[in-house]
Amino acid sequence: MPDPTEKDVRKRLNSLSIVGLDCTLGDIAKITELTLADDRAHIGIELGLPLDVVADDLKDAIREALQDECGLDDVAIDLSTKITAHGVQRNLKPLPNVRNIIAIASGKGGVGKSTTAVNLALALDREGASVGILDADIYGPSIPLMLGVPNKRPSSEDGQSMIPLLAHGLQVMSIGFLIDPDQPMVWRGPMVTQALNQMLQQTQWDDLDYLIVDMPPGTGDIQLTLSQQVPVSGAVIVTTPQDIALLDARKGLQMFRKVNVPVLGVVENMSTHLCTNCGHEEPLFGSGGGARMAAEYDVELLGQLPLDVRIREQTDSGQPSVVAEPEEAPAEAYLKTARKMAARLAMQGKDYSARFPKIVVEES
Repeated sequence: MPDPTEKDVRKRLNSLSIVGLDCTLGDIAKITELTLADDRAHIGIELGLPLDVVADDLKDAIREALQDECGLDDVAIDLSTKITAHGVQRNLKPLPNVRNIIAIASGKGGVGKSTTAVNLALALDREGASVGILDADIYGPSIPLMLGVPNKRPSSEDGQSMIPLLAHGLQVMSIGFLIDPDQPMVWRGPMVTQALNQMLQQTQWDDLDYLIVDMPPGTGDIQLTLSQQVPVSGAVIVTTPQDIALLDARKGLQMFRKVNVPVLGVVENMSTHLCTNCGHEEPLFGSGGGARMAAEYDVELLGQLPLDVRIREQTDSGQPSVVAEPEEAPAEAYLKTARKMAARLAMQGKDYSARFPKIVVEES
């Protein structure tokens, strides 16, 4: 085999398929350094998403590909991560100190949207990203309980802005921190929208790669207004395989498309139930619904999450699956889903508005 050229190595790297992400290395990363000497190579790769948990596996895959196809015996790899801001709706600008907002939504309640949002946020944190979560479900805030911080109150240094609480490494804000647990939110739509915008804009988020927004269920006026006023880089639709849930999930997906928010994909929750006694696996709510919806609307099926009693028990106790049992199957399912979600976002257009100077017109 003739000695490989730099062009050969770059071509092989960019075309390398990434297991579990349904993309190539060139889709989600750029080569920052490449030196060749005899049969040795030193490569610097900058990833557009956090992959700390699987970094060693990725390095092994790169080495194996270059050894088998380019004849390189010694391959040194330096992996780094740079998560950049991606484009939002045209009339909005990204928030200061927040590179990307991802909305987790559903067409209806009861599909496990909040549980999914919390575990996806924790999965991104475990992969090495700086992550926050905003509980936008004003009428039924559940994030404080799920993250083990009920009855807490955010602090304020200036009386005008709030410092988010910290839970399991996440920066957290919720209306549940500002009201009594038993107090009903008897508010009309404009008040709800104003409250969410205040929490979003007046929280001192600290250099976030991702802010996960747990949206209210449904596709009514509140959801539409929020999707028009919050600068969102991408949305994820949570559904179950059941046909009734899919009917509403389709409406949620179409709502985001109408306001020019990219839909990163669909998450099928409660996909199969695993019996704790005998181990039998059964699709209690049907099968294949999420895959059919993803194919129908040409979006990614990001993951199929199990119906597992541990997920409910751990979330109710304030220790979600990703932190309670990080090596078990439920946590691994959330990690895989979070990686695919971040990969879809990394493949989108970047936001360059921060680089543009402000133009001021003055009368002479």
